Amino acid sequence: MPVNGARARRDQIVHLATTTGLTSVEELSRTFGVTASTIRRDLAQLTADGRLARTYGGAMALVAHPEASLRQRTGEAFEAKRAIARWAASTVRTGETVLLDAGSTVGALAHELRTAKRLTVATTGLTALQELADVETVRVECLGGTLRPLSQSFLGPLTEAALERMTFDRVFLGADGVTAEHGICEADLRQTRLKELMARRAEAVYVLAHSAKIGRRPFHTWMRLPPGWTLVTDGGADPAEIRALRAQGVEITVVEGG
Repeated sequence: MPVNGARARRDQIVHLATTTGLTSVEELSRTFGVTASTIRRDLAQLTADGRLARTYGGAMALVAHPEASLRQRTGEAFEAKRAIARWAASTVRTGETVLLDAGSTVGALAHELRTAKRLTVATTGLTALQELADVETVRVECLGGTLRPLSQSFLGPLTEAALERMTFDRVFLGADGVTAEHGICEADLRQTRLKELMARRAEAVYVLAHSAKIGRRPFHTWMRLPPGWTLVTDGGADPAEIRALRAQGVEITVVEGG
């Protein structure tokens, strides 16, 4: 992201922290093409100015985070999402029935599954539907329900009723944030309820979240991340959070390429 001058860069850092939640030094360094030391100085100044709050390895906004739309989130951490999606796709076997959540990372997984053979994919997300709509070797089941425009996803009683009639080999969930203390963070209580129901219908549960979401708590709606589930992230994740999650029995897969 070409930004001229420290002041403009710091304004952009505040904007990113406000719209996307916790922001890491490493991701900001890559985004703006400057050294980590430069970013740390920016964060120190923004903290002194009362515009941000410092966290381990980064910063977060002082005000509640407005939820970004799926369109806004699609371009964030693109390489990390693609690497996570490739790994997730490698776990899917021919002939399986899988369930895909909404979200940009799970949408990237749907794109990777375009080459799958004899696969059934059920989904609550419009992105996955669009990615797989023209793939003849993949049978697509739309769970339907009430469309939530911000997340481009279906939810509500109709979605839940459809879930009761299917079981799955694997489910892949997205997340707005993940912490060892609280679990999976979402913007809407209906989303956390739906994810819980989705997980109950699958033999294996995967949570796909790039590193900037690890340790992030942008909203106040949560669901548990129990032992035995697999969190898939990239190498920029907060090591302390990863250690704490592993200590709780969560399986962690860290992919390269993010």
